[in-house]
Amino acid sequence: MSDPGFELILRKHLPMPSQENYYELDSGPDLQGHIRKERERAQKLRKSQWWASQLSKGLCHYCRQPFPPSALTMDHIVPLARGGKSTRGNTVPACAHCNQSKQLETPAERLLNTLKLPQQRS
Repeated sequence: MSDPGFELILRKHLPMPSQENYYELDSGPDLQGHIRKERERAQKLRKSQWWASQLSKGLCHYCRQPFPPSALTMDHIVPLARGGKSTRGNTVPACAHCNQSKQLETPAERLLNTLKLPQQRS
């Protein structure tokens, strides 16, 4: 039985209605192996003193709101499904809402999409 996360195909339409741009992530064996390896690395990283220190700050990296450490999750800035790694430089504490709403976007993509929204209304 395969993990449903491996069977991920994302079609993200850009916020310009006249364009049909999207990207697809395919779930080939190379991606599956990468994700499996990086999830194992993430488990080790969660047990580190460095991660405990990040959680003890009690802040979501994205919304900057305070949360109890138990309410923060590990988020990969560059998602594993897009080639991200489980390293100190690519993992941050995030509240469940921010982690789920981010999905497979990078923070830069999220910001750019937010900036494009007002242009749609004109």
